Amino acid sequence: MIRLSRALALTAALFAAAPAFADPGDKALDDVRILSADDMQGRLVGTPGSEKARAYILSRFAQIGLSPLDDKFEQTFTFQKRDGATVQGTNLVARIKGTEAGGKALVVSAHYDHLGVRDGQIYNGADDNASGVAGLLAVAEAFKAKPPRHDVILAVVDAEEGGLRGAKAFAANPPVPLSTIALNINFDMLAKNPKNELYAAGTAPFPYLKPILVKVATTAPVTLKLGHDTDEGGKENNWTNQSDHYAFAEKGVPWVYFGVEDHPEYHKPTDDFATVPQDFFKRSVATVVQASVALERDLDDVANASGR
Repeated sequence: MIRLSRALALTAALFAAAPAFADPGDKALDDVRILSADDMQGRLVGTPGSEKARAYILSRFAQIGLSPLDDKFEQTFTFQKRDGATVQGTNLVARIKGTEAGGKALVVSAHYDHLGVRDGQIYNGADDNASGVAGLLAVAEAFKAKPPRHDVILAVVDAEEGGLRGAKAFAANPPVPLSTIALNINFDMLAKNPKNELYAAGTAPFPYLKPILVKVATTAPVTLKLGHDTDEGGKENNWTNQSDHYAFAEKGVPWVYFGVEDHPEYHKPTDDFATVPQDFFKRSVATVVQASVALERDLDDVANASGR
């Protein structure tokens, strides 16, 4: 354990010393490749692979120039598994201060955990959800390059696969008053779709988001579609409670969720970096960056429409 901690510290220092990238998202493919490599062991909550993933993400925080809200990025929480065992998870939370103090905040979230090792096979989770973490980091790069008007809180959360545990811990004890959070943007699976489609769910329950996202869709580098937020196509196609944004929904916070539809590699050992269509993924990341910038720009209107 001591040797591992020292190795992780050295790795983080080396990454932190790396040069900044020219444009938001330039490192997204590397982020997915590194986070979904076999040595991350599937990033299961509470494992050395999870610790190694956190070290990498923290190195990227340092490279981008992010700051914690308090004195550290790590926010730990515990929960019990079905077998009664207690597990500790760790969220990583950073903030980019807005240029206008005292206003509303935007929370951008993505989970970094996955399924670990099962029957000797590593579930690397390249799309689920190394891709979402890469998208969040690209959004962070964009807001660091051009500071937002509102505070942007970046929440890389743990233990999504075990019941949205990290997001629920964040929402139960948020680092800022819950009433100041005007919107949650959540990324979960951004990398794989043969039809060039990325979905934004949330405009059915929050129709005031629709004009913003429709405008983004007109120039987005992928086909940005709205939907998967009602039972019209069956409850299984309603994504309202299927990722970390649901923890915010339960607290009355409006949300928008970006993701692709299920594919053959979903929750399979074949969800590896080698199966990521790189061109689509890069364009998907560019799309969520564009959408996040647009939603932040109109955050006051969103807050007013929701009554927050």
